[in-house]
Amino acid sequence: MAITLRPLIVSDWPAVREIYQLGIDTGDATYETQAPEIDVLKTKFLAEPCLVAEDDGHVAGWAMLSAVSSRCVYGGVAETSIYVHQAHHGKGIGSALLAELVRLSEKHGFWTLQAQIFPENRASIALHLRHGFRQVGYREKLGKHNGVWRDVLFLERRSKVVG
Repeated sequence: MAITLRPLIVSDWPAVREIYQLGIDTGDATYETQAPEIDVLKTKFLAEPCLVAEDDGHVAGWAMLSAVSSRCVYGGVAETSIYVHQAHHGKGIGSALLAELVRLSEKHGFWTLQAQIFPENRASIALHLRHGFRQVGYREKLGKHNGVWRDVLFLERRSKVVG
């Protein structure tokens, strides 16, 4: 089986939404409880870079960036989102997606990438740490998720080539 990374195309959005919902259903990926409709989902992320990973011709994961602020001084700062379909865990897809997302983010002028991750999501934390992120904060009881206060780890990666 060959993993292929490529830019997201319009026909990928249903698979992206499905994989996002599967991640939401774990309870440890996001505060979201329901994946937004595709039109809303498209506005949540920056237009570039948007990646999908294909495994045997099927979308197995995706990675995108979202703006952290509309203020111009934060134009080079973005938050990562990476989701891999559960049937494809353990194949290195998340690592491949994050490596390419970092590379493309620098090509697009981003100097800081950040991630906010529930402490229980050990796989995502380990993935980000392997790709040069470091923990810079711990936000206690940041918000309620399904009626339960959740803590969030704040990680960031500073580019060595941009900024």
